[in-house]
Amino acid sequence: MHSCLTFSHSATIEFVRYLLLSDIHANSPALEAVLWDAFGRNVDRVISLGDALGYGPFPAEVLSRLRSIEAECILGNHDTALLGLLGGRRTFNMRESIVRTLIWQLEQLGDEDLSWVARWPAQREYRTGRHSAFLCSHGSPRNGVTYVDTLAIAREEFSLWNGQLCFVGHTHLPVVYSSTQAPTGEWVGMTELEGAEVSLDLKVEQRWIVNPGSVGQPRDGDPRAAYGLYDDETCIFEVHRVDYDLEETAQAIRKAGLDELSALRLTIGQ
Repeated sequence: MHSCLTFSHSATIEFVRYLLLSDIHANSPALEAVLWDAFGRNVDRVISLGDALGYGPFPAEVLSRLRSIEAECILGNHDTALLGLLGGRRTFNMRESIVRTLIWQLEQLGDEDLSWVARWPAQREYRTGRHSAFLCSHGSPRNGVTYVDTLAIAREEFSLWNGQLCFVGHTHLPVVYSSTQAPTGEWVGMTELEGAEVSLDLKVEQRWIVNPGSVGQPRDGDPRAAYGLYDDETCIFEVHRVDYDLEETAQAIRKAGLDELSALRLTIGQ
């Protein structure tokens, strides 16, 4: 661990290696496998990019683990929807099976859990070494609910957002969108990050929207849990995939009487 680690409001900056988790979705076995792998690679700070809750059977275990590693969390749409149900509101248009899962999860969580989730911000900004700053948001640089899953949407986000680097989740797909000036104007490209270990140099002169994929419910056809590492000294971003006990989570979903589709999706990564 570095000796001087500071939050985004401080002017004191030290180079940091960030562990980026997204869309854990109450999948404790996947989270534990990721942490076991990631902490063997030198991690200074942990950021959860939203949707720690929803879909899965281990909401209390996931929140407890995130607290134990001092994860800096932001709200995802499932987290926000759960808080809305706590207040008697349905804030998102979700399938009834998803809503039933969130209601069940509410019953598993204590007041301390819910109070902590309620304090999560919609976004976090970090002052950093090579980049002047980077943003963390669940959906897109502008909000927590937009799916950045096409070049057209990425192009629109870049046109309406002035930042340089944003880490997002929400789509459950490990992918990088980059934008740079070209002779014919602004150019936007997409790189899908496939494989067990992938690294990419996030050069300062470009702009980036980066998704590390999902810890708890990948949807790129690879059922292994995905996570990201970002080194703000070298500007290297890495995606790693790890195996975990899929059946433990699937059986726990079924035992709790939750959505069967959530169990089936784990085995095919969709």
